[in-house]
Amino acid sequence: MKPARSATDSGGSRRGSGTESGIHPAAFVDPGAELGADVTIGPNTLIGPDVVIGEGTTVGANCLIEGWTEIGRGNRIFHCVVIGAEPQDLKYGGEKAYVRIGDRNTIREFATVHRATGEEHETVVGDDNFIMAYAHIAHNCTVGSHTVLSNGVNMAGHVTIEDHAAVSGLSVIHQFVRIGAYSYTGGGSRVAMDIVPYIKVAGNPPVVNGLNTVGLQRNGFSAESIALLKKAYRLLFRSELNVAQAVERIKGDLPPTDEIKYLIDFIESSERGIRL
Repeated sequence: MKPARSATDSGGSRRGSGTESGIHPAAFVDPGAELGADVTIGPNTLIGPDVVIGEGTTVGANCLIEGWTEIGRGNRIFHCVVIGAEPQDLKYGGEKAYVRIGDRNTIREFATVHRATGEEHETVVGDDNFIMAYAHIAHNCTVGSHTVLSNGVNMAGHVTIEDHAAVSGLSVIHQFVRIGAYSYTGGGSRVAMDIVPYIKVAGNPPVVNGLNTVGLQRNGFSAESIALLKKAYRLLFRSELNVAQAVERIKGDLPPTDEIKYLIDFIESSERGIRL
């Protein structure tokens, strides 16, 4: 990558040159920023000095990207997005902390992604995510890849959302919660406990209402794998066993496929407890 070119207008403001990298003449790009080839920056967008943006990424109008922020290739960032701003955390004291965003993400209007709290800590977003308007990814959160965060999803700090999970609009997620891979959280949910992989939940508090069968089929899970996960689901959520007893039954009764092992590992490593 090469440093973005800059020019000074008659008012003394730093501006992107609008040359090779597609910087609009009304954009403000610090000369310390690094932009890859074919990056497009819209009007009235401000790019800070420690920002790195990978090739082919498009940033719309009126955005703010600042702090120690690294954005990968081929992302589409729509207007009025804020990335890398100080966290909404009283513990933050100006320390060097990061936002790291992967490739081919779509980040829609007015979404916010805040830098982490803690020296050298990071807020991470993976690849191929669809982050809709007004979604908020708070400090120290980790979002995997191929997730969907619908309009107005609000994440507190230290939340983890794993690969291929979908969270519907206006859901709020308590700090330190984990949302498992291939799960589906319905709109308007208030999530205060971990959501295990592969299931559907909705409500306040969320109610578990089945395996996410359609999502699993769309993502290429075999009929055999889905059948095993249904058996595990019934032991966890539709039997009279407690969680520990259900896990022991799953270990004893079901073959240790990758999906079953991941499910067990998720439950056994849960710190907030799982939503039953």
